Amino acid sequence: MANYDNLNADFFQTSYSIDDPAQAYNYNAGGGQYNKQYGYDYSQQGGYIPPDMLNPQQPYTGQIYQPSPAFTPTVTESVYGSSFDDEPPLLEELGINFDHIWQKTLTVLHPLKVADGSIMNETDLTGPMVFCLAFGATLLLAGKIQFGYVYGISAIGCFGMFCLLNLMSMTGVSFGCVSSVLGYCLLPMIILSGFAIVFSLQGIAGILLASLIIGWCSFSASKIFISALAMEGQQLLVAYPCALLYGVFALISVF
Repeated sequence: MANYDNLNADFFQTSYSIDDPAQAYNYNAGGGQYNKQYGYDYSQQGGYIPPDMLNPQQPYTGQIYQPSPAFTPTVTESVYGSSFDDEPPLLEELGINFDHIWQKTLTVLHPLKVADGSIMNETDLTGPMVFCLAFGATLLLAGKIQFGYVYGISAIGCFGMFCLLNLMSMTGVSFGCVSSVLGYCLLPMIILSGFAIVFSLQGIAGILLASLIIGWCSFSASKIFISALAMEGQQLLVAYPCALLYGVFALISVF
């Protein structure tokens, strides 16, 4: 057993001491000479890095319980507001403006009133849908189920007027604007279908009343188209196809 301890002591004998910094320096220096002897210097791996190349952390400049916001949605707040009170009304977001609807209705009911081109050049289909339903409802009260004919003739007539006005005007017009104007000018035709509920229109009085309503609708529609599209001097040319369209609705009401 004693021989085994002596063997271990002889095996671990060395002149290097970890507590001696001078020897550690000489050991590293010797290693550097060894590296240089074989053509590669490992001591350059951890070279000196200038302080300006480092990214120093920015000091926190905020206050406790009051952190500085990292993102400020200025565009969103300016458009939609920061609370529900600043949001626009639902009808305005849907494009329903009762003031414009009332102004267009008065323009149709008053044929001699000057039409406002800025208001009439809108693609508002709320009023036309209501007037088409009212026209079909009055026909239904007169014993005529003609909802399919009303919407079918309206779609074909709007497409025909859209093509015709784009050929005649210099500025051009959208399909929504044509549908809106023709739909609003259908309002006098509801009066004719309302008379058909009370008495029969298949006579001289009915024909005269239908002719008056056709002229009213076509004159109002042509007046609005002329003011919205700047087509001075062409009102009769626009009123003729409008009269043909509203004449079909009058035939449905009379017969």
